[in-house]
Amino acid sequence: MKKDQVLSSILLFFLLFTAFITTMANSQASSQPSNESKVHIVYTENPTDQEPEEYHIKTLTSVLGSEEAAKEALIYSYKHAASGFSAKLTAEQVSDLSKQPGVLQVVPSQTVQLHTGRV
Repeated sequence: MKKDQVLSSILLFFLLFTAFITTMANSQASSQPSNESKVHIVYTENPTDQEPEEYHIKTLTSVLGSEEAAKEALIYSYKHAASGFSAKLTAEQVSDLSKQPGVLQVVPSQTVQLHTGRV
């Protein structure tokens, strides 16, 4: 398989997986209290002028108010297949973060079990 085909396949899988997670998140979003922090995956544009983790912390800082709070909330920075991060956020913080420039999507993190067909 050519490199372009592999990248296209990865991107297609990523988009389908994101759509699935978003659908699941929307069905459960109404039950979350606004002051309870939960882990969310935040997809961002790929930064061009700084390191991804710096960009992710800066984006979080704009909502959380301080770099210290952003670093405390940040769980992981994604830098290779996609640009984004996971962080513990309240529903209000998710709403505010979704409006930030460069933020493409914010979805709740979920553990999904694959069905193998085995008993």
